[in-house]
Amino acid sequence: MSLSKLLGEELLNSEFCRLALTHRSVSNKNNERLEFLGDSLLGFFIANWLFNQFPDYPEGDLTRIRAHLVRKDTLASIAREYNIGEHLSLGAGELKSGGIHRSSILADALEALIGAVYLSKGFEFACDLIERLYADRLKNIPTVEQLKDAKTRIQELLQSKGEVLPTYTVIEKHGKSGSETFSVQCEIENCEEVFIGKGTSRRKAEQMAAELAYEYVSKHLY
Repeated sequence: MSLSKLLGEELLNSEFCRLALTHRSVSNKNNERLEFLGDSLLGFFIANWLFNQFPDYPEGDLTRIRAHLVRKDTLASIAREYNIGEHLSLGAGELKSGGIHRSSILADALEALIGAVYLSKGFEFACDLIERLYADRLKNIPTVEQLKDAKTRIQELLQSKGEVLPTYTVIEKHGKSGSETFSVQCEIENCEEVFIGKGTSRRKAEQMAAELAYEYVSKHLY
């Protein structure tokens, strides 16, 4: 669906929505304040929806799912589905560097649009918009286990078996600052297998090593 069909031409061309699609590279009058407002509205809507949808979930699980739904990558993905980049007003530098495709800019613009719709049409209309934007994602909420990163999953698995937690050691580091490649080894007590992950940061390398360790341990040891 196009953005014009989602909002309607009149609302899309309103003062608030035009401002919501104006990046700070264009003018001091930009979408940053609307982004702040939209972020708060989105956070409330998702929190309220999850609270009512999952009455038995503890606070930690609700927080994890909410974080997944409102993270920048999710927002940018939704923005791309509605081709928001085509409607953005960007400065010459941002245009040249491909700003209409940048996830951070798209995510901010989507939040700003939510704020703009709230100011133009009110709270109920803004909530209806969020529900339409998130329709598919609210029907396909990932499980809490799916949202846990690899280090958390292997740690919880070992803890549940009374085992010692894994250790992570940087075994190689190549490249200059800003373009390094890390190799990290994850060691599991009483396990002869070696799990080595590589990444552009120590954290990414640790996660990759933990993923390999989890896949092996969960299939072969427990």
